[in-house]
Amino acid sequence: MNASGSLKLLRRHATNSKIFVAGHRGLVGSAIKINLERKGYKNIITRTREELDLTDAVAVEAFFSNVKPDYVFLAAAKVGGILANNKYRANFMYENIMIQNNVIHHSYLHGVKKLLFLGSTCIYPKKCPQPMKEEYLLTGLLEYTNEPYAIAKIAGIKMCESYNLQYGTNFISVMPTNLYGPNDNFDLERSHVLPALIRKMHLGKALEQNDWEILRQDLFYRPIEGVSDRSSKNEIIEKLHKYGVQQTGGQVNIEIWGSGDPKREFLWSEDMADACIFLMMKKRFTNILEDIAFKEGRQIQKEVRNTHINIGTGKEVSIYDLAYLIKGITGFQGYLFFNKNKTDGTMRKLTDSSRLEHLGWKYQVGLTEGINRLYGWYSTKIPIEDSRTI
Repeated sequence: MNASGSLKLLRRHATNSKIFVAGHRGLVGSAIKINLERKGYKNIITRTREELDLTDAVAVEAFFSNVKPDYVFLAAAKVGGILANNKYRANFMYENIMIQNNVIHHSYLHGVKKLLFLGSTCIYPKKCPQPMKEEYLLTGLLEYTNEPYAIAKIAGIKMCESYNLQYGTNFISVMPTNLYGPNDNFDLERSHVLPALIRKMHLGKALEQNDWEILRQDLFYRPIEGVSDRSSKNEIIEKLHKYGVQQTGGQVNIEIWGSGDPKREFLWSEDMADACIFLMMKKRFTNILEDIAFKEGRQIQKEVRNTHINIGTGKEVSIYDLAYLIKGITGFQGYLFFNKNKTDGTMRKLTDSSRLEHLGWKYQVGLTEGINRLYGWYSTKIPIEDSRTI
């Protein structure tokens, strides 16, 4: 067989490999699954939470024994915004650590060729120098409101690192910045700031236009604490008021937590998925060690730390400017009220993604384009899954 024929055979074998996407119905996992399908991968394995509870060690053992995946994308996690992270601290720590422990350990036991673990840039200290480089991990106190979630993700990074060093596995950790995109979580108690603002302004626009068909359609797919399309107008208005969509006379106001001064970086979820698959296809753990050493002009150290990779854009926007950008895109005409009595959280969270750029990848979708895409998706699509562990 000539070289060309061998390469075709290799590619065919790779596209037929068993690829387990854990968390395929969430923001991250669904983007990875779609990207894999577009790239021609045929044997993508998924399980819903009802089919496989990743916090159950016995169930995970049985899955890996029976299915024997070749590659694993660990995108399953319990996720949420400031309110949910602070309120459900034990849940966020327990569930995420259990998911990680089970999937990473059984990937090792059952000979998975490569695993990619997804964390979050909330792992960095609250007062971290900006932009945040990978080596700043564990150099200061974490933001209190999401400390349990961050600690769980740090444990996942160190677990991948430790298995690589002790057992010679090929497990890679990536830390995406704030993500947004199709299949995002729009639950007003648990969602992150960008999808929450989109939904609030979508509902606020419907309320100021007295468009109850739109309001009830939204609540049909995404009830709020039991208030659905079948609830009375008074019940709906009262519940919206609780979550910051407030009607006073003919005026609709949107309440936003904090001063609006904090700055955040946002990455389109499909860009994130492309970065993950790029790393899974092209880089091994040993390659990353070599690339880090080359970039920093040194030998690989005996003490191996901070081998995770940031994924971001390197661009930030204030919550104030983000809110007004979303207001313009959604067409909401009312007043935005920034409640300074509520917590701001970390003031800046800008990632340094130069390590990933050095490896050969850079983002494509800018923030304005991404929000336009997401609002188009939100206003026309039935949700796959919201407000749960994915």
